[in-house]
Amino acid sequence: MVDPHRLSVFRTVVQTGSINRAASRLGYTASAVSQHVSALQRETGLTLVERRGRGIVPTAAGVAVAERAARVLDHLADFDGAVDDLRTGRTGTVRIGTFSSANRAWLPQVVATLAREFPQLRLELALIEFRGQLTGDPDIELYVAESVRADRDPTAAEGAADAYDLEELRVEGYVVVVPETHALVGRTGVALAELADEPWVDNDHSRGPCREIVMSSAATAGFAPRFRIHAPDYTSAFDYVATGIGVTVLPRLGAIAQPPGTVMIPITDAAAHRRIMMRVKRTMRTNPAVQRAAELLRAASAPTD
Repeated sequence: MVDPHRLSVFRTVVQTGSINRAASRLGYTASAVSQHVSALQRETGLTLVERRGRGIVPTAAGVAVAERAARVLDHLADFDGAVDDLRTGRTGTVRIGTFSSANRAWLPQVVATLAREFPQLRLELALIEFRGQLTGDPDIELYVAESVRADRDPTAAEGAADAYDLEELRVEGYVVVVPETHALVGRTGVALAELADEPWVDNDHSRGPCREIVMSSAATAGFAPRFRIHAPDYTSAFDYVATGIGVTVLPRLGAIAQPPGTVMIPITDAAAHRRIMMRVKRTMRTNPAVQRAAELLRAASAPTD
């Protein structure tokens, strides 16, 4: 019998495109991930990956196994959840996918309220970078849209044809975080072009949609950022900014818990905005806990200024 855990590891390798990135996402060593892939190949009798240059790519069999692994793992997760709910007497489970900055800024209070109002409810939270990244179907998913064009129908090409109701929660701007001794401190706004000669601190190792908006906006402003260091996340980037290494640009929602020694300034470029979307599974829209969670997320995301 195929080990489900090895299936999960292999699917992560296919999703991320490399052993090293899969190891980073899973918190394993690259050697451990390689061993799981090798063991799965022995269990299935299939060649699932092949060498290409310095990396690996999935074979046709590997792609097919990864696709079917998603369904297998989803069924196993549903089964485990159902058994646990029956054993403990919980009334149900709500699964929420969210990106990092929304998770930090909005979800703690939302979850606390749901825990008070639905004491028997089980909540499953998962971090995502892209819409539809989760294995299986979340009940609620928050994600950053690919476009902020005002003339674009938010239900077009964003999932209206699938089993979800979709809505835009907010459109927010970007900010630059600089050392407190920086010459720009005291300004009420900064154009990206003014940062063209600055050393930058990258803050998104996943190269997700939020970073792509930064790169596209900088290109529109006529330059490519000169990254001095690539930090794995916003928090780490702030720490490097505080030492004077460079500046970092990120969405406004991500600029929380800045360390002493840093200052946040809004970016004035019209292109430097991101669109935050929420989709709710249609089969769950009458579920009281899902309804309440969506209501709380709308309230949490409402602009305060």
